[in-house]
Amino acid sequence: MKEFIYSRNAVYETLRAKRRQVFSIEIGEGVQDKGRIEDILKLAKEQKVKVSRVPRPKLDKVHQNNQGVVAEVSGYPYSDVLDILEWANGELPFILMLDSLQDPQNFGTLIRTAEALGVHGVVIPTARSVDVTPAVVNASSGASEHMLIAQANLSQTIDALKENDIWIVGLDQAGAEIEAGSRHLKGALGLVVGSEGEGLHDLVRKKCDIVLKLPMKGRIESLNAAVAGSVALYLAYLSRS
Repeated sequence: MKEFIYSRNAVYETLRAKRRQVFSIEIGEGVQDKGRIEDILKLAKEQKVKVSRVPRPKLDKVHQNNQGVVAEVSGYPYSDVLDILEWANGELPFILMLDSLQDPQNFGTLIRTAEALGVHGVVIPTARSVDVTPAVVNASSGASEHMLIAQANLSQTIDALKENDIWIVGLDQAGAEIEAGSRHLKGALGLVVGSEGEGLHDLVRKKCDIVLKLPMKGRIESLNAAVAGSVALYLAYLSRS
């Protein structure tokens, strides 16, 4: 299955990761060959990818936020949970699980944060969840192309991770407040972030070793899934350092 990746960082990181086949690249007429465009052209030449100059309206048909470049590529190369565990390669596993996240922007933001913090992989459900679409690749600024992402049954995945001595922490407003330097975020960790509206599903919540929430002092009830998950990932990263 082919699809169109758009925006400069997304196309650049797709080329750099070399996990997908890149069939062709189209750059808008008048776009200057400098900065990230220059980087894209260099990688395209090295990888023998055809580059064409096209009218900007043609790119706008793919997406209005194309930033002057679109690439036709193969579908996203999903991994599996075993790949993620192997990728840890002797380090204490650090895994993010997303319980039915629906918003591409939130998904992309979490992937970008996870990749920056050295998370070994992301697990999403096989149903009722956004896939790694071009919108997600764009929202992650291409970080998705470097991240191992698996589609699996979350309940079964949690059981498998527990068998590998990985502590499972759910993030949900119904949980106890996370304390600074929390011992629950240290060591081998699987962090489960709930969906934007429903939070964690009951079965997933019951499977967690503990359910925590971020402490709040303001007047709003909660942060959205991307912000809350990113903060929790940073807290875990600091606890592991």
